[in-house]
Amino acid sequence: MKAKVIGLDGTESGEMELPVVFDTPYRPEVIHKVYVNVLSHSYQRQGRYPAAGEMVSAESRNTGLGIARLARARGEGFPRAGQAAGVAGVRHGRVAHPPESWKMIYKKINHKEKQLGLCSAIAVTAKKEMVQRRGHKLGNEVKLPLVVSNDIESIAKTKDLKNALIRLGLGDDIARASLVRKARSGTPRRRGRPTRSGTSALIIVGNDSKLVTLSQSIPGVDIKHAKDISILDLVPGSKPIRLTIFSQGAIEYMKSLQAPMHRVLEVIGK
Repeated sequence: MKAKVIGLDGTESGEMELPVVFDTPYRPEVIHKVYVNVLSHSYQRQGRYPAAGEMVSAESRNTGLGIARLARARGEGFPRAGQAAGVAGVRHGRVAHPPESWKMIYKKINHKEKQLGLCSAIAVTAKKEMVQRRGHKLGNEVKLPLVVSNDIESIAKTKDLKNALIRLGLGDDIARASLVRKARSGTPRRRGRPTRSGTSALIIVGNDSKLVTLSQSIPGVDIKHAKDISILDLVPGSKPIRLTIFSQGAIEYMKSLQAPMHRVLEVIGK
């Protein structure tokens, strides 16, 4: 399978052979499972202090007083005195079933299954109808997979990167992501993340490129080294598939991984 190599001016500058990963069959159920499992690896464990809500001098007053036999705060002459305490379901009481820090939240996944999910997600980036179904706006002249010359890896300014993406025919998608701004509430708003922008293109470059320093400089545009690519980048929210741009260096790196990918495909039996 071959793909056209596009220069930064938007014209074709040649073609190159794509690695075997682009021959992987589309497996949405595997992609979803791998995404959910890999996402759990970033979860932070949380728990509650075991004695929370129970550190109070409360005791039951027993029967004969015409009141329930709940433990009540000791004392008199202040509002807290006589109130139920130390049990679940009462004001200032303990939580009935609090989260525990020793709960296992790290989900395991088989190595070959994880590889198949990643390979399948990379292969789907070549299907234009799947990319458009996710919501990306592409012109008729844009052909996928979108392989760009290594000149893109030498860009050092956000202005130059944006102009290059516009010449590649992605101006409408960048504008769409810039206009999609969702107001947040709660914890993200209090911690300086009041809004969230849309998701646009993912640029995958060679492992020695410094273009990654411009990641997120354009709203919705992420840049990753080929060795650091994850299924979390390719299918945000486990919804295939994100608009992806490959540099020639990234394609060459994927060719070096053809041997393990061949073994995965042989085991699955496409």
